[in-house]
Amino acid sequence: MEVTPQELKKELDTQKSILLVDVRQPEEFNFAHLENSINIPLPEFQNRISELPKDAEVVTVCHHGNRSMQAAVIMNSLGYKARSLKGGQEEWARQVDKGMKRYDKETYYENGKIKCDVWEVKD
Repeated sequence: MEVTPQELKKELDTQKSILLVDVRQPEEFNFAHLENSINIPLPEFQNRISELPKDAEVVTVCHHGNRSMQAAVIMNSLGYKARSLKGGQEEWARQVDKGMKRYDKETYYENGKIKCDVWEVKD
């Protein structure tokens, strides 16, 4: 039920139709996200799942892959076809898009405080 960053990149490069659903909080999404992804935070996910087309191939994304796996499990249990990005946005930034902002002290923190006003998420 997972897809690696390299596998997803290959699929996207071949113009495969994939709906990317980022389940992090809006502040996290605004900080950095995969191109063409939409944001439906996990706490709102079950109430908003009907916004997603049932026939779409979906890849869910979060910071490390835990929240996105929860969303993929929910979707698959309801008849959607969903996978979770293994390692999340962090692994995508390390392996595929090395220019993407990461949750690190250089880009995410400033003087000991989180730059984008997001609480620290441990997922």
